[in-house]
Amino acid sequence: MFLLILSACDDTERSAASEKEKYQQAKETLEEKEKKNPANFLLVDSRDKRNLIGQTVVKGTLRNIAKVCTYKDVELELSFYSKTGTLLIKTNETIYDKIEPGKSANFKTKEFAPKGSDSVSIKILGAKTN
Repeated sequence: MFLLILSACDDTERSAASEKEKYQQAKETLEEKEKKNPANFLLVDSRDKRNLIGQTVVKGTLRNIAKVCTYKDVELELSFYSKTGTLLIKTNETIYDKIEPGKSANFKTKEFAPKGSDSVSIKILGAKTN
């Protein structure tokens, strides 16, 4: 009877160790996925307006929805469009901030947009990880 109890405890310990190992492997796989595709785990929300000297001021928020990775130096592509939806120009901007999982960072940038520009769209090109 005593041996059966020891055997059951040993199986429980092995099962717990196995579960811990599976969790660690899943976490590593998730981290690799988040490192390879930062644009899939970063969201951007922005608004723009013109200032007194004719610059387009873009204010926004970057949100990190990753579970493990912290991102920094986020590269953005700003595309300026006319009223008819024609692409006028693209510029790149880097946001030098560190964004931890589940956190957000605000940014502000100013550009002299081309004449006739009506709207701006922002695309995340990439980011560095720690």
